[in-house]
Amino acid sequence: MLEIQEVKTPKQKKQFVKLPFSIYKGDPMWVPPIIKDDIKQLSPETNPSFEYCDAIFWTAWDGKKCVGRIGAILNRKYNEKTGKKFGRFSRMEFINDRNVSKKLIETAEGWLKEKGMEYIHGPLGFSNLETQGMLVEGFDHLPSIASVYHKPYYKEHIEALGFEKENDWIEFRLTIGENAIKKGVRGAAIVKRRYGFEVTKPESTKELQQYVKPLFRLLNNAFQELPYTTPFNDKMIDAIAGKYFKILNPRFVRIVKKDNELAAFVVGMPSLSRAMQKANGKIFPFGVYHIMKALKKPEVIDLLLTGVAPKYHTSGAAVILFAELQQEMLDMGVNQMETTGIFETNHNVISNWKNYEHIQHKRRRCFIKEINTQNKNVK
Repeated sequence: MLEIQEVKTPKQKKQFVKLPFSIYKGDPMWVPPIIKDDIKQLSPETNPSFEYCDAIFWTAWDGKKCVGRIGAILNRKYNEKTGKKFGRFSRMEFINDRNVSKKLIETAEGWLKEKGMEYIHGPLGFSNLETQGMLVEGFDHLPSIASVYHKPYYKEHIEALGFEKENDWIEFRLTIGENAIKKGVRGAAIVKRRYGFEVTKPESTKELQQYVKPLFRLLNNAFQELPYTTPFNDKMIDAIAGKYFKILNPRFVRIVKKDNELAAFVVGMPSLSRAMQKANGKIFPFGVYHIMKALKKPEVIDLLLTGVAPKYHTSGAAVILFAELQQEMLDMGVNQMETTGIFETNHNVISNWKNYEHIQHKRRRCFIKEINTQNKNVK
């Protein structure tokens, strides 16, 4: 008999966060999160997203063994933006047992239906800077820390429960070759001349901190029409900056300005995937060593964030950003970049990669289902 437990106590939150460590044990492609950071996301006291989100989390138990978990999130800001009654399922993990996945989804659906929701979609988090989507292609490629990894059977379970594709993100591995270098330099020079753009390169972490709020304000404008996004408020910006911006290397950050106004930016980071595997969920005592080593001697650069102000979307500002970033990488002897997820319909961004040697190696999906037909397509 499966038992579903609502996650309330510190012990239950730790059990929730640690379940993937048993599901993915020995899997060379899984990148563990930092346990303490993930626990903080489950509580209103440590996650400012609860100011406009309702959320609840559960674990599934077979006797004394935890065999699954799921969360349900109602993002009120997103529903105001779309005018629809969406609920999200989140952080779903489970053993290869149809009874477990079915019970988890039914639990999340039931709670969201009680809240008056008409659709359930996911996997999604509180915001678009959390990992989004379920991996459906690319199980033999190591994900970046900004991406996701799942077992291949997850997709089969979700589809058997009546979910359909809503949107796909695709990811690329880019290799900087001579063609990309030449075209990048030439293209950046043309765009700078045409629009009068100037490039700013933060020289220190302290200088970078001064740009945090302006960058997120630009990001809010750039992402306002995208699916699943809502604006970041000051509390969320402070929380994200405290987690990530202190360890960013300013060398991999570029800012484009027009008349002293922010027009675009890119944030890259040396890949921490292998370091996070070695850390195995803990910063101390040895995790920090592996992370700092990876930051100092990068082999791959992960593209974490790119934003272009809406009025400059067609200006080619991104050409400047990537020309600058790739030169910095080459100066450090690095020639490979890993992109974050890009909506497969975003042809303008995808076209930027045509100058690189590239592979489209991963795909992740957001699924959707009408709650009032929850049993219609169950196989």
